Amino acid sequence: MELNYGDHRPIYEQIKEKTKEYIISGAMAEHERLPSVREVAAQLAINPNTIQRAYKELEMEGYIYSQKAKGYFVAPMKKSVQTIKKEEAFENLETIVKELKYLGTEETEIEKMIKKIYWEGNK
Repeated sequence: MELNYGDHRPIYEQIKEKTKEYIISGAMAEHERLPSVREVAAQLAINPNTIQRAYKELEMEGYIYSQKAKGYFVAPMKKSVQTIKKEEAFENLETIVKELKYLGTEETEIEKMIKKIYWEGNK
């Protein structure tokens, strides 16, 4: 995991978003153990409290769960959580497409980009 120190977002948010990406993309399987707070903190040379905050927020959002003395694990996506996340993603997509349309982007260009992104994940 790499951090962008020029990014305006706090470090814990970057860690949270990267971890979400790994989970959503399938790079991390359900019930797979996440690296420990100390491991990630040492790897990134940052305060363990920063990692702990990212993990706690991911847990509150339902992406991961914790087991006492064992660590954090990828949570199974329950249908209700999966449906909610999918609806949120479509709302974000709608906003982006509307903005692209406002900026004069052709429909075919938007479709082409969506197909490219979709099929890149299936290689």
